[in-house]
Amino acid sequence: MQSRLERIKELQDRTKRFAVAVVRFFSRLAKTEAASVIGRQLLRVGTSVAANYRAACRARSAADFISKISIVLEETDETLFWLELLVDADIIESPLTSRLTAECHELLKIFSASLATAKANR
Repeated sequence: MQSRLERIKELQDRTKRFAVAVVRFFSRLAKTEAASVIGRQLLRVGTSVAANYRAACRARSAADFISKISIVLEETDETLFWLELLVDADIIESPLTSRLTAECHELLKIFSASLATAKANR
């Protein structure tokens, strides 16, 4: 069984890999105005998931953790929104976003559960 610190490190690494995947995805977007504007939004929030999760791991209290993990959850959901918008606006085909979208859904589940647990333990 993993220790708490091992699970934290594993999720830090996972969110960092997600951020790298977002950066790589962004770099492959078409060089149109719409793709550029939406892509920059995606780049901003997709990379902030990892940074904000690391900040949540350094929370000084339960209330601070709840506040910070809530931000992580919001940023993850916003990342999903921009991915969906790229597809819905026909800027990119759905199969090209499938891996990022799937990981986004998984991270949303993890952060939602973490937030619920933190609130229940308060």
